[in-house]
Amino acid sequence: MKIFIVILLFLILHGMLMQASNIQEEASGIIYSKGEISLEDIQTVRNNIQKTSTGENLFLNTKNETVNVLSSKESFNIKLDKTTSSRVFRMTYIGVPLIAGGLIVKSEDDHFRSLRNEYLPSFRQHYDDYLQYFPAVAMVGMKIGGVKGRSSWFRMLASDAISIAIMSNVVTSLKSSTKVMRPDGSDNRSFPSGHTATAFMCATMMHKEYGLTRSPWYSIGAYSIATATGLSRQLNNKHWLSDVMVGAGIGILSTELGYFLADLAFKDKGITHSNLDYKPIERFEKPSFFGIFMGINILPGKYIISNDNYLSTSTGSNAGVEGAWFMNPYLGIGGRFSVASMPVLLNNVPQTDQLDILTASAGTYFSYPISKRWSAGSKLLAGYSHFSKCNLSSSEVVGKTGGISIGTGCSMNYLVKQNFGIKFFIDYNLTPSPISTNNSIEHMFTFGGSAKVLF
Repeated sequence: MKIFIVILLFLILHGMLMQASNIQEEASGIIYSKGEISLEDIQTVRNNIQKTSTGENLFLNTKNETVNVLSSKESFNIKLDKTTSSRVFRMTYIGVPLIAGGLIVKSEDDHFRSLRNEYLPSFRQHYDDYLQYFPAVAMVGMKIGGVKGRSSWFRMLASDAISIAIMSNVVTSLKSSTKVMRPDGSDNRSFPSGHTATAFMCATMMHKEYGLTRSPWYSIGAYSIATATGLSRQLNNKHWLSDVMVGAGIGILSTELGYFLADLAFKDKGITHSNLDYKPIERFEKPSFFGIFMGINILPGKYIISNDNYLSTSTGSNAGVEGAWFMNPYLGIGGRFSVASMPVLLNNVPQTDQLDILTASAGTYFSYPISKRWSAGSKLLAGYSHFSKCNLSSSEVVGKTGGISIGTGCSMNYLVKQNFGIKFFIDYNLTPSPISTNNSIEHMFTFGGSAKVLF
C-alpha cells in the first residue's frame, strides 16, 4: 500500500510546477533542485493528489528537497522492479512456479519418461541416495572449518531444523494421500520426490548461509547438485518429472519459510556475516547467458505413409542446453542443442515406439530490457534436425532422416540475481518432415522455461 501512496503523491507535483513556471519540459531526467520548490509546496502536494495532464510522474526526495520528474514508463519500471524485489516475491518466485509447473506437466509425465527410456533405458545408479545431502554436508563442514556464514551455529541449526520439519511433513503427507505409483512399479509413494525435496532444501540452506554472504558460486554449485539429484531420480526410473518438479519446489519453499520464521524469532541476534554487497543491477547490462531448458512440443499435422496409413503425433517433451554472448544489451550470437521425443499415432492408434528429434542450431539472439530485472527476448536460429528411427505396428519405418531447420520465438526473462535468471518462452520452428519421401516443411511449437547463469 505504501508504494501506491508514494506514487500517487508524486503525480500532482509536476502539474504544480508547470502551472508555476508555464514551461513544458522534457519528461526524462529533469531535476528541480532545492530552492526551486518550497516546503510549503511539498506539503500542498501531500494534501492534493492528482494526475498531471502530460502523464508524467514525480519522484519526491524530501531529504534534500529535490524533485525528479519521471515518465510514466519509467515509473512503471520502478514499480515493477520494486514489486518483484519484495521479500514475498523472492521467497516464492522459484518454488511456486516449480510446484505449479509440476502439476501442469503431470499429464505429460509419460512423454518426458520416454526420453529416458529411449536413451538410457538400463540406467541404474544409487549415488543420488547420498548426493541429496552433499550441500548440507559441505555447509556444516565449512562451518566446522571456521568459515563464517550468515548465522551462528545455534541460529543456523534452528533455521535448518524448522526447514526440515516443514519439508518432511509436507512430503510425507502428500506421499500418503496421493498414492502415485512409481514409474518402475515398485510402490505407490512416488509423488512428490523426497530425494529431490531434500536436495533442494539443502541447496537453499547453502545458498542462504554462504551463497548470499560469501560467493554466488556456492549457490550455483549447490543447486547444480540438487538438479543432478532430481535428474538421477528420473534416470533411475524412480520418479516422474512432476514428482521431481514439485519436490524441488517444496524443498525451496520449506527452507525459505524456515529461515523466515527463524528471522522473526531471532531478529538480528546470531547474524555473523552480512550479505554480499552487489553492485546495483543496471537495466542495460549485457544479458549473456548459458542455461538448461525444458518444454512441451506440439507437431501438428498428418503425414501420409501409404495409401492405407497415415502418421500423426501427440504432445511431446523437449529438453536441452542454450547459450548466447551479447555484444551489447540488445544483440547477441549463440546456439542451442535440444532433444525432443514425440509420441506417435498410426491411423490415430498410439504406437509403442517414439519419434525422437535431435536439433543443433545457431544464430542471432535479441533482447529488450523492460526494466532492471525484466526483459523481452527473441531469436532467429538455423541448424539441422535429425529424426531417429521409429518402428510402427504396420512394420513400416519412419524417421531416420533429417534436414535444415529454422527457429524463432519470444520469451520473458527475469533477473533473479546478477548472475542468475529464469526464462519462459514460446518457440516456433520449421523442421523437415519425419517421412523421408516427403519434402514438405513442418511446423513445431515449443512452450517451456529455463534456468540460466549470466556472465
